[in-house]
Amino acid sequence: MKGRNAVVTGSTSGIGLAIAHALAAEGCNVMLNGFGDPAAIDVTRREIAEKTGRTVRYFAADMGRPDEVRALVAAASSALGPVDILINNAGVQHVAPLADFPDEKWDLLLAVNLSAAFHATKAVMPSMLDRRFGRIVNIASALGLVGAPHKPAYVATKHGLVGLTKSVALEVAQAGVTCNVVCPGMVMTPIIEMQVADQARVTGLPPEEVVQGVFLENQPIRRPVKLEEIAAAVVFLCSDAAAGVTGTALSVDGGYVAR
Repeated sequence: MKGRNAVVTGSTSGIGLAIAHALAAEGCNVMLNGFGDPAAIDVTRREIAEKTGRTVRYFAADMGRPDEVRALVAAASSALGPVDILINNAGVQHVAPLADFPDEKWDLLLAVNLSAAFHATKAVMPSMLDRRFGRIVNIASALGLVGAPHKPAYVATKHGLVGLTKSVALEVAQAGVTCNVVCPGMVMTPIIEMQVADQARVTGLPPEEVVQGVFLENQPIRRPVKLEEIAAAVVFLCSDAAAGVTGTALSVDGGYVAR
């Protein structure tokens, strides 16, 4: 993958950052995206660039705004060259019973978790088709394949990502472009760490017991999936070895959906 140009949305922390590290280590130039302290993000950007010798840039697009999603792709094309690899990873979460679920949170999750992937994919597709090469990987969740209570918007958007993946893959199957979706199980991301802390406060249990008793209850390996394991799956799907893999939902979930 040396010299390929990659855009990774939501890559200033968690899964997205691990993917950005892994792609750069494989020789890709990378456009980072996400929220956070600008100084800290710049340190991260420079660290990846210095470690890998690749060009690493950052663009602070709000993935809930279609015009900014398109601006991210344009900025990547200008700074790196035509986008070869698109990782739609940006996501947000809100947990509440359906009757109490705020309308604005539904709209936010739909925009960031699902519509952003549509707009980004649409933006990169003409160039990929012209060059007859492209790798698109959407990051969904085990909850893109099964349901869960109190997460109506998250489950709906992640199921939507799986459907979007299949539709795009079929459309471009003979054009040298693949589109796949990775469905992680429970991973210790900053979002999950905040949820663990909230549960610990509510229940009075130590965080370790919350993780084992709540968050890993349905994950047979009984440990979080590692960030590096998710990143490795993405790297494979972006490689030449995966040229025949498209329209596939790859579960990296510790057995979550095997039950």
